[in-house]
Amino acid sequence: MADLPWLTIVGLSEAGADDLSAAARQALATADLVLGAARHLSLLPGLTGEVREWPVPFADGVPPLLAERGRRVVMLASGDPFWFGAGTSVTRHLAREEWIAHPAPSSFALAAARLGWAVQDVACMGLHAGPLTRLRPHLAPAQRLLVLVRDGAAVSDVADYLAGQGFGASALHVLEALGGPRERVRTAPAAAFALPEVAHPVAIGIEVAGEGAVVPLAAGRPDDWFDSDGQLTKQPVRALTLSALAPRAGELLWDIGAGSGSIGIEWLLAHPANRAVAVEADTARASRARINAARLGVDRLNILEGRAPAVLPEGTPDAVFIGGGLSQGMLDALWARLPHGVRLVANAVTLESEALLAQWQGAAGGSLLRIELADAVPLGTRHGWRARYPVVQWSVTR
Repeated sequence: MADLPWLTIVGLSEAGADDLSAAARQALATADLVLGAARHLSLLPGLTGEVREWPVPFADGVPPLLAERGRRVVMLASGDPFWFGAGTSVTRHLAREEWIAHPAPSSFALAAARLGWAVQDVACMGLHAGPLTRLRPHLAPAQRLLVLVRDGAAVSDVADYLAGQGFGASALHVLEALGGPRERVRTAPAAAFALPEVAHPVAIGIEVAGEGAVVPLAAGRPDDWFDSDGQLTKQPVRALTLSALAPRAGELLWDIGAGSGSIGIEWLLAHPANRAVAVEADTARASRARINAARLGVDRLNILEGRAPAVLPEGTPDAVFIGGGLSQGMLDALWARLPHGVRLVANAVTLESEALLAQWQGAAGGSLLRIELADAVPLGTRHGWRARYPVVQWSVTR
């Protein structure tokens, strides 16, 4: 059995061996086996040990790598393996003492250095396999983004997406093969993007400009951001509901009776590490919620089709919202399932559901809030108030 760590992860820039640390060079010189993508291996022509090309898709290469325990193995990766890189895809299967890593400057660091941007002020995103709609929450005039994409064709796709969202005036800095002899930096506006022969690997620096609609940061986004059939928690009530749910970084929400998905979507917009599972019995509404989530850049909304409480997500949530299907059976099932500390918020519109929430508040505690709203509407030549249906909201910690 080889001494631990048996695996060394070496990050490479386009400069190949010229940018490697002494420790990385030593690992390569003494390795029994070097694994890497064809592009990475081509940057190190002087390897003397066994060399094996990593398969595609990437996940197929993990089991063969793990089978090499007992040998001195080097895995090649791009730049910093732990910043939108391959590192965690492998190390999650290993004990901490089994591996060591020698990163190179990341593509983000190299791109920021070429453009003179402060990395801490820039949104950095890896979109090799992710949808371009993940850009949507970041699109606001004067914002800067650094984006890694799969190939040159994807740069044109980004330009088309920005133009389609009303941000065609954005400047796209296309940074190709950073750090190596093929390095090239070119700039073009998104609306008139026509740069030929964009080489891989490629990063894009985006300076956002244009008249497109900007996704607000505060909870309670306008209703017209969400396509719906009317089954929608309206903007002011949604803001109060999100306030009661009190999302915190990295938490999981169950959104039961999701309708258009607006509560789950806004929960996810609150923090990039947040997670949400929506339960919706109506197939058309479930599909609509998925589309709403993708369009607003939070395609990680997971939707279960079915009727709660017969269908409930696995695991344990940090918070639960009941927006539809409120019943005695629903509350009984949730109360039996949820551990102490879970926050629960339920909204009621009908007299029967109001009475149910009052009964539960009397038995389990928490707070009741009656939300009464009215809108100014034309009344002859003047205006008057038209009341909306009041909403009763129960908030409680289990």
